[in-house]
Formats: sequence, structure tokens, C-alpha cells
Amino acid sequence: MKKINYLLIGTNNDGKLREIRSLLPKNIKTRSVKYYRLNSPPENGSSFKENSLIKSKFFSKKTNLPCLADDSGLEIDILNKKPGIFSARWGGKKGNFNKAIKKVFRELNKKDKNWRKKKIKARFICALSISFLNKKITCVQGKVEGTISSEAIGKNGFGYDPIFIPDNEKKTFGEMNPSKKYKIDHRSKAFKKIKKFL
Repeated sequence: MKKINYLLIGTNNDGKLREIRSLLPKNIKTRSVKYYRLNSPPENGSSFKENSLIKSKFFSKKTNLPCLADDSGLEIDILNKKPGIFSARWGGKKGNFNKAIKKVFRELNKKDKNWRKKKIKARFICALSISFLNKKITCVQGKVEGTISSEAIGKNGFGYDPIFIPDNEKKTFGEMNPSKKYKIDHRSKAFKKIKKFL
């Protein structure tokens, strides 16, 4: 398959867009779906991979461009892996992650009043897919294991970054320098698996 040199990035999330652009090889030209004023399709898949493919196929068909789309989220073990594929939806219609983080803390309090004194195992998962029109070119998944911080710390990153501490680190993704985070997070792990297409 010939290498891709022009990609539509299938997200309306500015944080994701920044991170994906920083991970892509410099020779790849990108456009965001905002440029085409496209809203995201209903994400009604039952897994990160399914939702990622729904987005990459949808945006590719709308623009006739190969599209890279990401579906990612946070799984917290004692919450039965929630919020999972509903991670963004926990922020309500406007995708307000302060609200989503408060909901995580509320749910943890319901499960265990003393959760802040324990190691709450969690992971970020990212599924990345590239589609061209209706055809899947590739779909991969990356993950990073960690724990939930007892409070939201740090203004860097986006989404649930301020409450996630990756294993072997002291800081949340929200506190970390973005260039460090980009090297170790779930998205970079998924990216390593699609490098050969780019």
C-alpha cells in the first residue's frame, strides 16, 4: 500500500487534534474536520475500535479523504471499567470534563468512601483507525496503565488527564510536560502500531 501523505483528522476535540498532529510525521499534511464544519456521527459502537471506525469511515465519505480517527477513554476497574466508551459523554452535551471528573469522584465515593487512601487501578485506552471511504485501512489499540489521583491536578492535557497518574510516575498527565506525556501515553502507543501506513 502506498504511504499516506494527506490526512483528515477525524476529531472536533482540540486537545486530541494537537496531540495527533504532534505524533504524525512532519511530511503529512493534515486538515481537521472543523475546517469542513462537520459534526461527529453518533458513536453507537460497543468498543473503542468500533467507534473509531464509525468516525473514520463517516468523515472519509464526507470529504473523499483518508481519515484518521481516534476513540479513547478511561477505564476504572472498581467502577466496572466505566466510564469507558462513554468517557466523553460523562461530560454532558458540552463535553465539560470538570463535570466528568466530578462524576468520577462521585461514583468512586459511592463505591468506597475511603478510595482516596487506596490505589485505584485505571487505564487510558486509545483506538486509532484510518479509513478511506468505506474501507478500513487499519485499526489498532494502545493503552497505558495507571491509578486515579485523589484530586484533579494540573492544567496541561485535556479530558481526564488531571486525575490520571501513569504507572511509575508521580505526576498526573495534567501536570506533565505535554512532550513527555505524548511519549508515554495511550495515543503514542497506538500510533507506533500505525507508523507503517504513514
